[in-house]
Amino acid sequence: MIQITPHMRILVAVQPIDFRAGIDGLVHNCSKLLQADPFSGALFVFGNRARTALKILVYDGQGFWLCHKRLSSGKFTWWPASHEQGHTLQACELQVLLMAGNPTQAQAAPAWRALEASQPERQLTTRLTDHRRAARGSSTVATAPARRSPPELAAEARSGSRTG
Repeated sequence: MIQITPHMRILVAVQPIDFRAGIDGLVHNCSKLLQADPFSGALFVFGNRARTALKILVYDGQGFWLCHKRLSSGKFTWWPASHEQGHTLQACELQVLLMAGNPTQAQAAPAWRALEASQPERQLTTRLTDHRRAARGSSTVATAPARRSPPELAAEARSGSRTG
């Protein structure tokens, strides 16, 4: 299942594409036309020349998803016009575009703060959390159980035992 979240990078191809292109053709367009990595997890949005259909390509870590929306009537009235090959959208703007609306007229609340923290911010947050635990007298930190492969899980289920 594809879930569009605020932290996703969404790149709209400005130029229309040949909609006979499948996943491999769109992957090629991502890397050659948009100069973007198709395996990055970003959503890539493509439109046809008539502006009656969209294709969205995204890689989820296991494979590619290709979504195709064709309007029953009418056209997508808004499409980015730019000298660049790609145009970025926010998640809420993509939702408006998918409903054949104009994302530039969407009145969403501005982002309160950036969702991705830089490495120094992550280190500071970790240090503050560790400091608070030490102040409360809790020096132990809960850790997640070790990850096991599916064959290990199956063998564990057969034997009825659980190893850490």
